Amino acid sequence: MSQTDTTEVDVQALEQEGEIAADYIEGLLDIGDYDGDIDMDVEGERAVVAVVGASLDELVGKRGEVLEALQELTRLAVHRQTGNRTRLMLDIGGYRERRRAELTKLGQDVADEVKQAGESKPLAPMTPFERKIVHDAVAAAGLRSESEGEEPDRYVVVYPA
Repeated sequence: MSQTDTTEVDVQALEQEGEIAADYIEGLLDIGDYDGDIDMDVEGERAVVAVVGASLDELVGKRGEVLEALQELTRLAVHRQTGNRTRLMLDIGGYRERRRAELTKLGQDVADEVKQAGESKPLAPMTPFERKIVHDAVAAAGLRSESEGEEPDRYVVVYPA
């Protein structure tokens, strides 16, 4: 089997995960009597399922807590059907995209601040998704960052060069 065949199989598996997840989310939306359209995609090495529509804020919750819980339930539903762990990402109402933009800016701003002050700076606790975005932004700015602490209070510390 060539490398191309392996990649194709992976994409097919990710598309299947997306379809299973979409069916699961659609069932939840029906139960909760929520209106929303479901978009599926494959980004990098993960399936992405997005629910778009009006008045979905309740499904995101404060700081994305409900969204994180729904994502875990959806991952469990996919795992149960495929037998494989999944890195599937769920987005509702564009929350993750907005959050990604905010956190990228935060990472850039903190990197600039640390470069000027020459002192490390700890940030507020974040989810793994949020920390990854900040780490990427800090690395792009040429600085080093590490996660410290224990969940759910794990946080990023940005260090001078």
